[in-house]
Amino acid sequence: MSFEVRRIEGPEIAGLRARRVEEMSGQVVHHSIHQRPGWTVTHGLELDGGWVGFGSIAIAGPWTGRPTVFEFYLDPVHRCRAFEAFEAYLKGSGARHFEVQTSDGLLTVMLHAYASNVVSEKIVFADHQVTALAMEGTSLRQVTPMEEVREAMRRRRGGGEWVLEWKDQPVGKGGILFHYNEPHGDVHMEIDEAFRRRGFGAFLVQELKRCCRELGAVPAARCNVGNTASRQTLQRAGFAPRGHMLLGDIPR
Repeated sequence: MSFEVRRIEGPEIAGLRARRVEEMSGQVVHHSIHQRPGWTVTHGLELDGGWVGFGSIAIAGPWTGRPTVFEFYLDPVHRCRAFEAFEAYLKGSGARHFEVQTSDGLLTVMLHAYASNVVSEKIVFADHQVTALAMEGTSLRQVTPMEEVREAMRRRRGGGEWVLEWKDQPVGKGGILFHYNEPHGDVHMEIDEAFRRRGFGAFLVQELKRCCRELGAVPAARCNVGNTASRQTLQRAGFAPRGHMLLGDIPR
């Protein structure tokens, strides 16, 4: 039998989506955009009267006018027919672009088989080790009230902000965002230009990682491929590259 592609709501394939996240085994960058009304469209793959897979496209926000497939999952039992299933999905969904996290092995294969103009946009980092960097005279001050941080974690939207101070003056700021799958928190930071290249960035990332773990979350991070300074800062603070975010076009 052929795959039937039908538009569906998230709850109908919640189990399949959970299995996809489990297979990716780490932070899933676009996991929570389904919570934003009108931002995504999901199609289920039906075979012999049951759901065996699904795919999702992003259609709003940064993807307005660029229907972009960012999720595709097929039950392992049927993966011998993966290309047939994906071609049926492309025809039914109207996807014109790819945005793929390389820890999603199945969709990465589909990108390399069907996409043109493939580029790496970001590097995705995972927490690799606990560091013990020291900066005399520095302290981290939490700006966002703890109840707001906990609410952001519960809703998987928003996050918290902190300020790094050295000798009682602010030298940088950063935060943790919870727009991703539990239990991950995405660490970001910025050091004032006058204080860069002095170790404050790596120290701030280290301390934000510590705050993330104390909240019961798992630190993660991303940076643009060409941002060498940020990449080196993340690695000095104990992050290690986990994969890439790849972009590509689907030829008509």
